[in-house]
Amino acid sequence: MHLSSLLLVTATLVGVFAAPSANSDPAPNERSASAQKKRSTFWFAGVNESGAEFGTGSIPGTKGTDYIWPSTSSIDTLMGKGFNIFRIPFLMERLVPNSLTGSVNAAYLADLQATVKHITDKGGYAAICAQNFGRYRGSVITDTSGFGTFWKTVATQFTSNKNVIFDTNNEFHDMDNTLVANLNQAAINGIRASGATSQTIFVEGNSYTGAWTWVSSGTGTAMAGLTDPNNNVIYEMHQYLDSDGSGTSSTCVSATIGQERIAAATAWCRSNKKNCILGETAAGSNSLCISAIQGMLSYMKSNNDVWRGWLLWGGGPWWGSYIFSVEPPSGTQYTGVLPSILQYI
Repeated sequence: MHLSSLLLVTATLVGVFAAPSANSDPAPNERSASAQKKRSTFWFAGVNESGAEFGTGSIPGTKGTDYIWPSTSSIDTLMGKGFNIFRIPFLMERLVPNSLTGSVNAAYLADLQATVKHITDKGGYAAICAQNFGRYRGSVITDTSGFGTFWKTVATQFTSNKNVIFDTNNEFHDMDNTLVANLNQAAINGIRASGATSQTIFVEGNSYTGAWTWVSSGTGTAMAGLTDPNNNVIYEMHQYLDSDGSGTSSTCVSATIGQERIAAATAWCRSNKKNCILGETAAGSNSLCISAIQGMLSYMKSNNDVWRGWLLWGGGPWWGSYIFSVEPPSGTQYTGVLPSILQYI
């Protein structure tokens, strides 16, 4: 979701070519036969769990007032539906408060680790995501070395947990494409240097990492050359279905807009032999939007040699009546959309 959209909501709430040769299934031998069968459509299907990134105007802020951590009971309910991955947004300034090369805040880290542990102890995957839009303390991040150090510091806390996924930064935007690629490469290097060699890394592109602009914006060209010594990178894209693709409206353009908007990205993933994932998507609770997201997920299923999964936006305990809430038991999207797309888990 675009930064301006997220700020608006939180302010209201809280004050075919060759098949890819990239990384294989992250844990093919760690699942029971029944779980492996359940995952035959996609490696990952999950939900974004917001809260810890709220209150950007109050840094460091107060837990329970400015920000909140996801509800473990809600995560359990969603896991019971078959979801196996949860993306946990956090703020860089809360986790490493003083500088990119600084030390972690012990209390915020402990809460992040507790959330991660709850998910991974149950066999799920926790994608921890720096929800910073390519900024730190209000400025565009240009210090690639410092960004690599930041991720080395963070990854060091999770080296022993193979079910942690590192998501380098949410929705870089209005930046130089080469800078975005270099920041992603620095993050990869820092994570691997920490000793976190078994974990998957999600990398995100410029232009809000939109699938529909991935090729046309030049993001794909800049990002294609990323390297990982462990060959375990997945390219994360986001796609919403409203008129401007911002994820601020429950009105969808058409019943086919989802498939149409990810077609060029699908071709890019395949021609560049990359594994890709739709890290954010959502649908309004109406028949047109349900048809649109079903069509998109069906198309992804038909192309699951490159599309390795998808995550709905947005779970989290503070969404209230938000149009895309996936929070059990009564979130708008949880009751209005989720029952129609469970077959794509």
